[in-house]
Amino acid sequence: MEPNAWQQQPLHILMGSGVPRRREGGVATIIYNLGRELERLGHHLTYIFQEDLVDPGSVSPRWNELVFSLRLSRYIAGNREKFSIVNLHAPTGFPYGVRRRWRYGAGYPPYVMTLHGIEERRVHVMSREVKKSRAWNFSLRNRLWHRFYHQPRFRWSIRTADGAHAYSRDVWSMLQLKYDMDSDRVAYIPNGVEPRFFISREYRDGDSLQLLYAGTWLDQRGIFYIRDAMRNLAARLPRFTMTFAGCGVPPEEIQRFFGAELAGRISIRPVVAAEQMQELYSEHDVFVFPSLMEGLPSVLLEAMATGMPVITTETCGMPDVVENDYNGLLIRPADARAIEEAILRLAGSVELRGRLGVAARETMKRYTWERAAKQLEALYMHVLELEGQAKGWSR
Repeated sequence: MEPNAWQQQPLHILMGSGVPRRREGGVATIIYNLGRELERLGHHLTYIFQEDLVDPGSVSPRWNELVFSLRLSRYIAGNREKFSIVNLHAPTGFPYGVRRRWRYGAGYPPYVMTLHGIEERRVHVMSREVKKSRAWNFSLRNRLWHRFYHQPRFRWSIRTADGAHAYSRDVWSMLQLKYDMDSDRVAYIPNGVEPRFFISREYRDGDSLQLLYAGTWLDQRGIFYIRDAMRNLAARLPRFTMTFAGCGVPPEEIQRFFGAELAGRISIRPVVAAEQMQELYSEHDVFVFPSLMEGLPSVLLEAMATGMPVITTETCGMPDVVENDYNGLLIRPADARAIEEAILRLAGSVELRGRLGVAARETMKRYTWERAAKQLEALYMHVLELEGQAKGWSR
């Protein structure tokens, strides 16, 4: 029997997250891609995003996600007969999870949590960075805010979940070892890559290397170490340039960060439409993403699918998909010299760039959204069976 043949009637699935509805990367894009494939499997999807429950500008940004989470819990409770299961991205799910636990048996649909990363790792990493003056928002005051506001919301999102979907083995293991979740309730399901990213690529010889960073402009993304590496590379690799795309901050902020000495090497594209991302990758030679902590970044998978050789850090979800010297280069986190040496290796060998890029593309052919959706469907079904709510279904 095919994996999706055990379905006898469709599930009614709610997917929710306290992020904007826009599709330009991030959580919303992941939800839409998974939802599309689940709909192709015959299920019915309802999507709930930030602006569906909280009018823009009506709540302080500090409390926006909390207000959204509380309203989402009430929305699900008031419409519980409509849904077979709800899939909420942490920490959005904690009010609903608590409500379901308190009123177990009241007909609330089971709650599957999606967790991108473990907050304990954020504290671990950023506490070290603040000692180096390389963390913008992790002062003592902010660390206390994080410990007493952010971490409890994540903790209760985890502890009240009936099942969990993790993007990395790192998170998958922590949910079992630290939070004592049963292994059969936790699924490691990496993201997929859309077919449009599998483009043809020529690997150019020469020293005019075009580097690319794509993603939000955050200290945790290793940007201080990119700057240090670029300063050293300026003398060793005279013709390299680097593009920073989709960072979500004014270009002037990035230009000030790098200073006048690197101004001629920096190109900034503040916003890149989702449908133009494959062209962005095709215009560059090497993808540089030395993040200190992540879940599993979609931009990394997309860059690999286009045949780009990638440089990324050996932490969190990155080693799940990147094998050093086979389909990319893995480097130590928080190490500017490692970034510099990896770039020089790729600059000095078009053969190496081609070998890593081709292997990266082949690796990504296994990472389809269809496969991810079928794995997520199997998790939903298992949770429903465990909760005794798998009505009309059989394997």
